[in-house]
Amino acid sequence: MNTRSYKKYFPIFVLPTLLSFSLAFIIPFIMGVYLSFCKFNTVKDAKWVGFTNYIKIFTANDATFATSLLRTTKFTILGVIFINLGAFFLAYFLTKKLPGTNIFRTIFFMPNLIGGIVLGYIWKEILDTFCQKYLGHVFGYSGANYGFWGLMIVMGWQLMGYMMIIYIAGIQNIPEDVMEAARIDGANSVQVLTKITVPLVMPSITICMFLTISNLFKLYDQNYALNGFSTKTNLVAMDIFDTFYNHQSNDFAEGMGQAKAVIFFLLVAVITFVQLSLTRKKEVEN
Repeated sequence: MNTRSYKKYFPIFVLPTLLSFSLAFIIPFIMGVYLSFCKFNTVKDAKWVGFTNYIKIFTANDATFATSLLRTTKFTILGVIFINLGAFFLAYFLTKKLPGTNIFRTIFFMPNLIGGIVLGYIWKEILDTFCQKYLGHVFGYSGANYGFWGLMIVMGWQLMGYMMIIYIAGIQNIPEDVMEAARIDGANSVQVLTKITVPLVMPSITICMFLTISNLFKLYDQNYALNGFSTKTNLVAMDIFDTFYNHQSNDFAEGMGQAKAVIFFLLVAVITFVQLSLTRKKEVEN
């Protein structure tokens, strides 16, 4: 089939995907942005109120968005560092041709196969047992700090193995002659790691940072399963859901929830775009 034929039939093959994407994402997104400026219970009774919802997010007596956003930012920064460093060093040691590396790769990757809500409940049982034994009460009553760090453990346990696989692929893609040349020139292990390995796996670092930032910022399932609804442990996604469905006495609840979702989308989009730009620039420099 020549190029002209490809161009002729291209619209036929792309139309179903484009239509599905429009119905599932583009149209709901545009409607969501519109509804963030409305007071509504259902889409049909939406009434335009301008920026009222956005103002109420930060001025209402029960305004929790700023607090949950700050908590989510802190959680994401610490999580990105913890998960990526752990995953990188796991990958680094599991590419040393040591006995049993394939088994360990499988073991570390397996938590990623468990669904988020199931994973959260499994760890809740583990942490409840631990807290009852050493603290005298279940995990849920251990305070906000326990909930925060408990969630960090859960996400590290789940995501580290997945990121490890990406780092392994990047490390194994480094040309052996480059590593051999560094050793011949007298570079020690630390110098090879910092001057050769890390710069040459920057594409993997870019991917892993993007995935961890987006996953941690949007976290909901594990947060709900582990901590439930609590203003002391809610991340942004939980706070948005809580605004929508647990504040029905507030006439502006749905509009405020939608406004929070729009702000959240813009923040995640900007942060991930900046991260991709910075790390890709680093790839070019290397």
